[in-house]
Amino acid sequence: MEGTHTMPETITPAVPPTPPVPLQALLAREDLALRQIAGPADPQTVIHWAHTSEMADPYPYLLGGELLLTAGVHVPEAAGTGTYFDDYVGRIVAAGGAALGFGLAPVHDTVPRALVAACDRYGLPLLEVPPQTTFSGVARAVWQLMAQARLAELRRVTEAQQSLAAAASRPDPVPAVLRQLAQRLGGRAVLYGPDGTEVAGAGREPAEGVREALAGLAGVVRPAGGTAPRATSATDTAGDTHLAAYALGAGGGFVLGVAALRREPGDHTIASVASVLLSLLTGEHQSGSGAARSSALVRVLLGAAPEEVAPLLGAAPWRVVHARPESQLPDTVAASALGAALGSPLVDLAGEVVRVLVPAGREPEPQPGWTLGVSAAAGPPEWPAADTQAARALARARATRAPLVRHAARPALADLVPPADAETHARTLLAPLDGQPALAETLRTWLSLHGSWDRTAVALDVHRNTVRQRIARCAALLAADLDDPDVRMELWFALRRT
Repeated sequence: MEGTHTMPETITPAVPPTPPVPLQALLAREDLALRQIAGPADPQTVIHWAHTSEMADPYPYLLGGELLLTAGVHVPEAAGTGTYFDDYVGRIVAAGGAALGFGLAPVHDTVPRALVAACDRYGLPLLEVPPQTTFSGVARAVWQLMAQARLAELRRVTEAQQSLAAAASRPDPVPAVLRQLAQRLGGRAVLYGPDGTEVAGAGREPAEGVREALAGLAGVVRPAGGTAPRATSATDTAGDTHLAAYALGAGGGFVLGVAALRREPGDHTIASVASVLLSLLTGEHQSGSGAARSSALVRVLLGAAPEEVAPLLGAAPWRVVHARPESQLPDTVAASALGAALGSPLVDLAGEVVRVLVPAGREPEPQPGWTLGVSAAAGPPEWPAADTQAARALARARATRAPLVRHAARPALADLVPPADAETHARTLLAPLDGQPALAETLRTWLSLHGSWDRTAVALDVHRNTVRQRIARCAALLAADLDDPDVRMELWFALRRT
């Protein structure tokens, strides 16, 4: 294809949740016999995935962070005398590619010199892939290294969680937790009071200026005037030192600050666990919030309506958040850490899902390692409906692999129909599905995902054949053609009213 390409700005890689693989670790694999022949030998270069392409312009097919593998099938014979390789490498760099692997044989016996020169000019690491090494073998090695890194990260986080919990049970729990956190992160951990003073600290003393920078970052997340924190966490750097601050509890004013020379995968999770423990140790006795929640619970158990006890929890309205971890089942510590990250102590661990009641003034944001569904803002009488909204939003987020999906509460054509008439019509239309909630929920999810069998199966945790069988059963009971868009629209209208 002739002509010139307009170079877009270099994109930021849409990295997966798995740990990245250092390029040096891949080069160290003797079974691959890879050799870097161009580009910078930077030990900080990492790979997030491996991708094979023989397209002359791979830009549209890259997400960023890839090791792009090619055998040079796309290279024209006269490529060495023109700008072909400059254009090719420039497009890879613009797409955020991490490195390029060029396979020897069956097309090329050597790596073209013009390609080597182009990679040097653009600063793209170029690897020579020998004939005996297959591209699938390189990709497999990348996934193996990722799995090893992920296992090491999980083991490190688990050990840190256990040691922090043990520290919290000591006679001097706050200093013990800070000491353990500083040791695990290889830096300094500081607890700041509501007035910004340093209450306790542990770990090595930071470099000059870092102490002031960390105190300033703590002020970013500290609530002002008894209000909610402006942010539950914040990060920054001071020279070569990585800084992080975490607001403790639900507005008590305590802040955890961490300063470390390096930042590794799992550090945020470890610090979040410590912030939860410190919230429990410092937050509850600083205000009446714990007593208020206990009072609300007792009143509900004794028969009070939710709207009667809601004022004890704070100002309405609220949002319901349903969350599910991406890997293992949640435990109480992980659930508490999620609640702290979202800025609410009202957390319910219900099997595979964590439910959090969050004040509507705090807009939930995506959380690393979690998939979230968020309801619309609702007062106490609408909390059951909001709980359903959050559950459906979570199912849609898991099906579409989005980190967070919010319930879309906006005016629709359905609002033009009087509610009573709409509900009557919905009950009549869906009457054949009465007493079969699995069928109704499957139909609802299938329609919301535009008839995708695979995504519906993921959202409902069932096999795709089960989805097909249920949808076929719905079509038979309703005597309707579910391929007809008019029928789908009418059923969706009815299902939203049930």
